Amino acid sequence: MIKILVVEDEAGLNRAVCQYLRGNGFDVTGCLDADEGLSQLPEKMFDLIISDVMMPGTDGFEFAESVRALDSRIPILFMTALDDLSSKKKGFRLGIDDYMVKPIEFDELLMRIQALLRRANVLDEKRLTVGSLVLDSDEMTAYLDGEEVPVTVREFHVLHKLLSYPKKTFTRIQLMDEFWGYDTETDPRTVDVYITKLRSKFKNCSAFEIVTVHGLGYKAVVHE
Repeated sequence: MIKILVVEDEAGLNRAVCQYLRGNGFDVTGCLDADEGLSQLPEKMFDLIISDVMMPGTDGFEFAESVRALDSRIPILFMTALDDLSSKKKGFRLGIDDYMVKPIEFDELLMRIQALLRRANVLDEKRLTVGSLVLDSDEMTAYLDGEEVPVTVREFHVLHKLLSYPKKTFTRIQLMDEFWGYDTETDPRTVDVYITKLRSKFKNCSAFEIVTVHGLGYKAVVHE
């Protein structure tokens, strides 16, 4: 499920946006200030961030700058009452991806989110192709050189996640939270077993490799 972080200090709007997005199939975390939002980033893998600009303490500009220092790729959408060109320029200069002026239309917000996710290749594509490897999300099947490679559902999801974000490191805890669930009693080292299986099953695919990032977790490196 796609995970969205909403940072908005107006509690009523925060709640309304979160409820609307959950109703449209997203996993949403709401925070009432930027510092709380920043504290969430190391704990959970977010696919998109929605942020207000005028907030007490750390404002949206500082928040976006901090996010970009941690992750250069995650889409950031500003949702703010500031409608002046200088604010928009500052936001885009800091690396945000879209800008909406309040009051917002929820249907438009959803369209913009979907567009940003498509641009970031986050929305599940029917087929993810890396060299001679094809991951078909409809069939939950992996094909290498046209031949099916048997994988479990969880193996498919882990591999799809890594290849959707090449060079991005995912910790064992992040992968466990997403594909085993937060309340799982399984040891995080179980992820190592799955990575070993994936490496074995796709050892003949020269288009990518799963690299161990010592002390952190794993990342996929795609070879051109």
